[in-house]
Amino acid sequence: MPPTAALLVIDMQNTTVALAHRAAETVAAIAGLSERARAAGVPVVTVRQQDAGMVPGTEGWRVVPELAPRDGEPVVDKTTPDSFLDTGLDETLRALGVTEVIVTGFATEVCVDTTARQALSRGYDLVVVADGHTTSVRAGAETDGLVPADHSIAHCNTVYRIMGWPGRRIRVRAAADVDFAAP
Repeated sequence: MPPTAALLVIDMQNTTVALAHRAAETVAAIAGLSERARAAGVPVVTVRQQDAGMVPGTEGWRVVPELAPRDGEPVVDKTTPDSFLDTGLDETLRALGVTEVIVTGFATEVCVDTTARQALSRGYDLVVVADGHTTSVRAGAETDGLVPADHSIAHCNTVYRIMGWPGRRIRVRAAADVDFAAP
């Protein structure tokens, strides 16, 4: 049976997008993917971070306008990098009959990676959108221990291209190559 997909849009909020590497390109890729998902009847699930720096109801906490959830679409609030931990995400996906998650958002090596691995652990197949996740701009990254943002994104995509997970299907696709009709 072909997988039933859902698109996850993780932490694409005003505060995070303001410090994101290639913010405009990433937002555009996710926005196009979201429109195609909706047109194909694929659920778009928005995940929002909330913490001391992103207080619910504030401008920084709001999802950027281009990616704001539509009326009736599922929204999940979280307080950790794991979109599943202490949230209703798993229940929401199961209620929708989802068997595969398509992961996009911020930050590549934190919330995106943690959520992707947890999805696999919870039995979901996975699509990582190669140009649909990003991380922070890194001035002086060579001296603070973080790799440059482009390297972090490329590393994540490569890890998921080569990762095996028994009983799970893992794919890495550019946004333009995500086919909502194909298994």
